[in-house]
Amino acid sequence: MSKRFHLDFTVGTPRRYTSREGTPVDIWVGARIAGLRQALGLSQTSLAERVGVSFQQIQKYETGINRISASRLHQIALALGAEPGSFFPRSTAPAPAPTDLPLSLDRRSLTPGGRLAEAFSRIPQRKARQALVILAEALAAPPDAPSS
Repeated sequence: MSKRFHLDFTVGTPRRYTSREGTPVDIWVGARIAGLRQALGLSQTSLAERVGVSFQQIQKYETGINRISASRLHQIALALGAEPGSFFPRSTAPAPAPTDLPLSLDRRSLTPGGRLAEAFSRIPQRKARQALVILAEALAAPPDAPSS
């Protein structure tokens, strides 16, 4: 297994990472995936089924234990209704520590459903969230109705 040399931004000291081991950016990307998945109300198992991997693999991606290939990131983005680039930090500055990760995504890169889910996750009042769900269900066509 090849070794690569990276700077560990959380400590500021040089560290070697294996090709499969996550880096601070991998942790950032995984946390953004987890945040959007949760905002959409999906379980790890549900996302795993959409992507074609085990839920344990999704856990490893979300925690940054395993790195995500470009093709897998594309699959995950499609499953979540987002652009693959929306999961990355916007600057070339070092990735922030995992505790500093914002859960909001770049809304311009999300589908309307993704934008709704992201905004929903930022509503602090529980009753307001429940009212929004009731409104959405009232506006939505029944699941068995033909789409127009």
